[in-house]
This record gives sequence, structure tokens and C-alpha cells, in this order.
Amino acid sequence: MRFLFENNVLDGDLRELTCDGTAVPLQPQVFDLLLYLVAQRTRVVSKDDLISQIWSDRIVSDSALNSRINAARKALGDDGATQRLIKTIPRKGFRFVGEVRQEVAASPAPAEAAPASARVVTDRPGIAVLAFENMSGDPAQEYFGDGISEDILTALSKQRWFMVIARNSSFTYKGRAVHIKQVAEELGVRYIVEGSVRKVDNRVRITAQLNDATTGGHLWAERYDRELVDVFAVQDEITERIVAAIEPQIHAAENFRAHRKPPASLDAWDLLMRALSHYWRVTPQDHIAAQALLERAIAIDPDYGQALSVLAASHMFGVHLGWAELATTAPIAETAALAAVRCDHEDAWAHAALGSVCFSTRRLADALSEFEQALALNPNFSLAQGYYALALSYAGRPNDSFEAAQKAIRLSPRDPSLAIYYGIAGYARFTERHYDEAITLAREAIRHRGDLTGAYRVLAVSAGMTGNSALAEMALQELRRTQPGISLHWISTQLPWANDADREHYLEGFRRAGLR
Repeated sequence: MRFLFENNVLDGDLRELTCDGTAVPLQPQVFDLLLYLVAQRTRVVSKDDLISQIWSDRIVSDSALNSRINAARKALGDDGATQRLIKTIPRKGFRFVGEVRQEVAASPAPAEAAPASARVVTDRPGIAVLAFENMSGDPAQEYFGDGISEDILTALSKQRWFMVIARNSSFTYKGRAVHIKQVAEELGVRYIVEGSVRKVDNRVRITAQLNDATTGGHLWAERYDRELVDVFAVQDEITERIVAAIEPQIHAAENFRAHRKPPASLDAWDLLMRALSHYWRVTPQDHIAAQALLERAIAIDPDYGQALSVLAASHMFGVHLGWAELATTAPIAETAALAAVRCDHEDAWAHAALGSVCFSTRRLADALSEFEQALALNPNFSLAQGYYALALSYAGRPNDSFEAAQKAIRLSPRDPSLAIYYGIAGYARFTERHYDEAITLAREAIRHRGDLTGAYRVLAVSAGMTGNSALAEMALQELRRTQPGISLHWISTQLPWANDADREHYLEGFRRAGLR
């Protein structure tokens, strides 16, 4: 079905919007929203309708919804002030008010069959979550272990990095003494998550471990002791912690596995895993190496969404830390991020990558919307939580930023990016003029990573504002080592504050620290 209005054609079959015959690029979700509004133009479409139809009833913030509405308006040459085509009906919803002509798209003539190009299959690892064993001696407590296992399985399924075996298959081993290698062979997976639950009175002990079935070794294990004041809250907390711990362990194991392969046999997944090992090291040299590996992965599989996402995120990380020029890097990163979203608009990494582009290009509302979308898709995604905290701080919401950074730290206390999260928390405290606390958090970041540019920035400005000249001098010296081109001009022009007062506060901290 095609809808014609003004000089636009919206083709639902081709999933294309054209203006005067020229294709207008749209993110898949924005296209779906626009198509739904046009198709339902005879009525007011409520926010709940849109969330149900476009977001499949997931939790969506007002900023995420408004960002998509604004993107649809912009594609049509409309805006929130004139509302020529998409009108906001206060407290009711939205309605498409343009004059529309509708026609059935002509069926294309049958073309001679051409051999289909086979999509490259990447060696994506499989993971099975077995039912946690009930060690309580009370069959009535089975539900708690099963609930933990099912929640872990569901949360891992949101990450898109792994093939997660469905519950109906993995739970068939419940109550059976089967070696993990046999389970792995029968389910076709490389990794097994197993654990146990022991409940006594109002206390519970939960153990979990991640096993590499190919070697039989344990990659990670942890024990959690909790009081059962609120069963569901404990279940949610433990699930969150286990899932946040598992992902980096699998990445590390896959990187080790990829490094044992000869270069000629590396597939796109192996290249991605090698790239991630460089990505997490947070140095200019490592990010250059990561980008080269990711470009090789994309050459093998041009529709490899995860590789495109990490490539975009890597480029924009360099921009924020002063390693790369915004003007030349942002278009490359945005192209990759949009391609990642087109490949899979349900992938949290893709939205986090696009959010990082929007952040550095001063589209803070869009950045917050993309990070919120990433977290709606995967609430345990600590990197997106950290990015979200950063965007909130520059958007003038330091208290929300600090809470988001603290959540990132809680989500993944062994995260390779932990130092970054502490640095972001420190900047949030600096913005609120809690300088001593900002210094403490910056020092904690530096304790985790001694070469983190952002942490030295926070340390320098906080020391400057407190008049601690010796600390400010040391911080500036280290900052110039990690970011040789740092200057007041770079800070003023390259960092994306929403409020001039926040920019001036940061610059004043650097002036007092001795930066010129």
C-alpha cells in the first residue's frame, strides 16, 4: 500500500519514503511510527497505541517517544511548532492531518531468478542456562531456583551476542546427573550456566557458575547471600548481577579462542571478539586496532550489526577523549550506527552506538532517547547505562547522571569500563559543586586506570575549584600526557553542553587549575 501526500510517497511494501522522487532516509522505528500514523489518520492515536504497535508494549520514556515523533516530522519537512502534518492533541495523542491519497502498489514484473548470495554465518557461541538446583530439601522451594534460571535466560536473550537455548530444551536436564560436555554436545553450545539455591528460614544462598564446555573449566563463579525480605526484589537483583558478570567473561573467553586461530581462518565473529578486547583497553592505539579488525569483519559480512555498532562507538569514544576530530569522524560513525539499527533495531548496542553519535554532535535529546531505548531493550547493559549517565550530565541533570553512573557500577563491578563510570560520577558531583566528592571519585577512577583522560579532567577542574594547586598541577600534567592537545578552546568547542553555565563552570575550573 502506498500513501501520497503533498510531494511525498510513503510505500509500506517497499518500506520507503520519497520526496519528489528522492528517497528520504528513516530509521526503521521512525518509518513504522509514520506509517502507523498515516494509516490511522482518521483518528487520534494515543501514546499507549504507539507503544503497543511500535514498541511491542515495552517501557518507553516520553523523551524516546517524542524523539521519534520529531524525527518523523523532520523527514516530512514538518516541525513541532507548525505541526503541518503530524499534530499533537494535548493529553490525547497524535494525529496525521495531511490530505492523503491511497493506492495499491503495482506488483513488480517477475524477474529472472538470480542465485541468492548466501549470508555469511558467523561463529556466534551458544549458551544454555540449566535449572538451578534446589538444595533446600523442600520441594516447595523449586519455584525460586527455576525463577532465577528463567530470568537469567531471558536477560541473556536480550543481548543478541549469543545464541541462547530455549527453556524447554535446557530445563530437560533438571534433576539429572549429566556432564556439562554431554549437555553442550546435545544442545550445540559452548557455554553452560548452572547454579544452586539453598533457602533456610528467611535467608537464601545462591551460587552460580559459568562453564566453558569445550575445556570443562570454570570461567566465573560467585556466591550471593541475601535476606528474603522481598522475594522478587532478591530474584531481580541476583539475576541482574549474574547476567552483568557473564557477558564480559564470555567475551574474554571468545577473544582467547580467536587468538588461538590462524589469521586465515578468522570469521567475522572472531574478528569482532578480537576487536572488543582492544575496545575495552581504552587507548588510542587499541581503538585504531579495534577499528581495523571491525572493518575486516564488516568486509566479510556487510550486514553484521554488532560489528557496525562497535565500530561507531569506537569512533565516537575517540572524539570524546580528544583522540579524533569530530568533523571527520562523526559522519563515519553515524553511517555505521544507522546501518546497525537497520540491521537489527532491537539490538541495544546499535542504539547505544547511535546515541553516542548524537551525544557528541550536540543532539542531546536524541542521545538520551537512544540510550533509553538501549536500556529498555537490555536493562543490564552497563555500557549503555554509563553512556546514559554521561549524556545526562551534559544535559544539565547531574543528580540523575550520578544515579545512572552508580547503577552502571553496581551492574558490572568488574567491568573493563568501571573507571569511566567512576569518572562520570565524579563529573556529576563536580557539576553540583561537590568538589571533594568529585576528587574522591576521580581518584577511584584513576586507581582502576591510570591513563583515563576523563578522570584527569575531573580531577583537574575539581582541584582548581578547591584551590589545591599541587593536585591541579599533577592532574594537568597527567592530562597532557593522555590528551596532548587539551586546551580551553578544545573544551569550549568540542564538548556538548546543553547549558552555557555548565560549560563556563568547567572552563573556570580549568583556568584555576592553570590550563590556557
